[in-house]
Amino acid sequence: MTSRVESIGSYLPSRIVTNDELVAGMAHPPGLDIQKVTGIERRRVYDRDAQPPEDSLSMALRAARTALERSEYDAADLDVIVSCSITRFRDGDTLCFEPSFALSIKNDLGAERAIHFDVSNACAGMLTGVLVVDAMIRSGAVRRGLVVSGERITPIAETAVIEIADRYDPQFASLTVGDAAAAVILDNRGTDDDRIEYIELMTCSKYSDLCIGTASEQGPRVALYTDNRAMHNADRYRLWTTRQRDFLDSRGSSFAAEEFDFIVHHQFSKPAADVINALATQEFDAEIPTSLDVLTDYGNTASTSHFVVLDHYLRRGDIPAGSKLLLVPAASGVVAGYLSLTLGEV
Repeated sequence: MTSRVESIGSYLPSRIVTNDELVAGMAHPPGLDIQKVTGIERRRVYDRDAQPPEDSLSMALRAARTALERSEYDAADLDVIVSCSITRFRDGDTLCFEPSFALSIKNDLGAERAIHFDVSNACAGMLTGVLVVDAMIRSGAVRRGLVVSGERITPIAETAVIEIADRYDPQFASLTVGDAAAAVILDNRGTDDDRIEYIELMTCSKYSDLCIGTASEQGPRVALYTDNRAMHNADRYRLWTTRQRDFLDSRGSSFAAEEFDFIVHHQFSKPAADVINALATQEFDAEIPTSLDVLTDYGNTASTSHFVVLDHYLRRGDIPAGSKLLLVPAASGVVAGYLSLTLGEV
């Protein structure tokens, strides 16, 4: 049994916040050019006054409905729903861990017979959900499933604006985030031209303290603390290249032989992605395919980022049917890995 991506949906709030607007609200501007360092010019941010509220759950539901509208399946056809949100805002500003988001999404969509559960794996959350559903489909346990995430992540930016004190503040990465939701439906009808080839994720707990989302150390707010120098360096980037090279060697293949058309990195920094691609060229001794990103307009949308990128380029018609893509996560934990898939008509 082979799985495939049957449809993709996403949701982006309409409110846009530029770097200048973000920095203008800071008591202690970092003295760094955010666009130069990250490639980000603006990001989408939830509207606190929107009705219904733009929170993690409501945005996830909007993305899920879009995926279903583009799908040949109805909600009642789903066998499993996996929710992967890092942020847990519902009913506006309420942080909620029970009931699970997956159960709420199941009930709202009317997917009465779907089993449901949440997974949490930082910015690799949706790829983790895909890994799980792909395994369930390959085993014959389910035929089709929905993986979904809604991220109202910009409250950490609101905290950073208040609390950042200097250019090397551990909350600097919080200035890169944007809000979004994404959803993907997988089914068991994969073919050579439309399938998930393989997916592997690896958690290296040695680095688990490098990026921590927690309560602010200065007040009643949520915050993200990142050691950027330790988190983003060649040794950390090689966690991906070394593992994938070993995997391909075990299959008698190589990076060049895979003939990827596109690569999608986690959306945290355009300059960093360029460095990673240059390193990968050396490590794989092969050319790296065209890199897709939406950093300029959307920023880092956390666990949704890879599928926000895919939906953006698919809607523009820039990913032809039959294209082979490599998705590369980068998440606190630290989580590394790779997902190889060929996309049909999505």
